[in-house]
Amino acid sequence: PVLAEMEKVGMMLCIHSEVTHADIFEREPVFIEEIMKPLVRDFPTLKMTMEHISTREAVEYVMSAPSNLKASITCHHLIYNRNDMLVGGIRPHLYCLPILKAEVHRLALVKAATSGNPKFFLGTDSAPHVTETKESACGCAGVFSAHCCIEIYASVFEKEGKLDRLEDFCSSFGADHYGLARNTHTLTLKKKSWTVPETYEFGENTVTPLKAGEEIEWSIV
Repeated sequence: PVLAEMEKVGMMLCIHSEVTHADIFEREPVFIEEIMKPLVRDFPTLKMTMEHISTREAVEYVMSAPSNLKASITCHHLIYNRNDMLVGGIRPHLYCLPILKAEVHRLALVKAATSGNPKFFLGTDSAPHVTETKESACGCAGVFSAHCCIEIYASVFEKEGKLDRLEDFCSSFGADHYGLARNTHTLTLKKKSWTVPETYEFGENTVTPLKAGEEIEWSIV
């Protein structure tokens, strides 16, 4: 079988950890019970990444699972909950999969990301769908965050008083999990605000970025 061969050669299995048959807000916990637990049991040395987790259940499961299973976390799941997307009108540029969850889940993700636990690391899941495909009757899922993701992570870690743990989360833990050498290049962040453009050019179209028109507290210099 493919998974057995992947385990044998040390290939990573990266999983968008949701089923498609459950309620959209419950798809990740159901996936853990129906898919992840049997996978971890049957392939005990297969390296696995639960990509862009979004629930307290996923945080708790990853923490309890063997060391071959780790998880990535997006910047937008750290700063928004489902109310931000749905209350007072639908905000299509916050619609993503896994979908934003309740505040209790956001808080669990923040705690995990800033904990210094090497089981959790950066995974932006940045998705630049053009504006017209987001602002439509059946909009695409995905948040474009590439322009400001590091800066947002910095704000989250600063708010939690854990800036000293930012570099490992962004640059070290993921590389270690993948068996890659840690990058020796650096970037410098400065507490200097800037305003995100309303749109970016995207071929002949435009893409509406995360936090369009809003101020970001940190800058890459």
